Amino acid sequence: MTNASATAQTALDDVAVLMPAYNGQADVDLTLASFSESAPVHVLIVDDGSTPPIVAPALANMKIDVLRLAQNGGIERALQTGIDALAQRGFRYAARIDAGDRSVPQRLAKQRAFMQAHPNVAGLGMWTQVVTRAGEPLFMLTPPAEPHAIRRVRFFRSCFAHPSMMLRIDAVRAVGNYRAEYRSAEDLDLFVRLMERYDCANLPELGLYYELNEGGISATRRRRQITSTLRLQLRYFDAANPYDWLGVAKNLLHLVMPYRALQWVKRVLLAPRASH
Repeated sequence: MTNASATAQTALDDVAVLMPAYNGQADVDLTLASFSESAPVHVLIVDDGSTPPIVAPALANMKIDVLRLAQNGGIERALQTGIDALAQRGFRYAARIDAGDRSVPQRLAKQRAFMQAHPNVAGLGMWTQVVTRAGEPLFMLTPPAEPHAIRRVRFFRSCFAHPSMMLRIDAVRAVGNYRAEYRSAEDLDLFVRLMERYDCANLPELGLYYELNEGGISATRRRRQITSTLRLQLRYFDAANPYDWLGVAKNLLHLVMPYRALQWVKRVLLAPRASH
């Protein structure tokens, strides 16, 4: 084996895909089959009390472990448990994805290379194509790439697609890991704490196909998510930043706007325009 091929084979040895799952075996299988990398991919599925239990699919170029939780405790506890388990197993990076979403080829290699080159970056997302359950494109999420721009608008717009993130495990644990204090907004809570001590960034290219699931957390627990986000906004509020004011106003509007109406507005504003 040449040095180049040996490097390719070991390039992802310190990366593990972290996927919490509650039922939905078919979605788990679909998501894991979407990964296409030059090196073997490590995966930890945290089965959050599924009935029947989640089974690891047999996929080439993939090493899959399933960590079973006895009872369903919610995504916050599942992610916290997963991060601790990966740390104990010696992994350096956790690449998030959710069951039903699909990865773009070489996503993990690109993110790892960026984080290796930027050691102060503790969280790295990618641009995301939002799709229907049938895979039809709805709109693109293209948040800012640079840490300073993200800090400025972090409460005005969604700066990270959580399932697209690669996280530095030691940094996540250093700021207190995922936690349940802000339920259904556990990702924003973590990112805000990370940005107090580290940088977070985005690769400005497509990395994920995100499935808009009407039965997902964003739809079924929307009021809880908005309330948790408002609490975070007020806790970290910077009166000198106009985007913090706009973010609070935007979330108050979300409280009174029906979910389907909000999704319609996103599709209209973010859908690609036809060229003339």
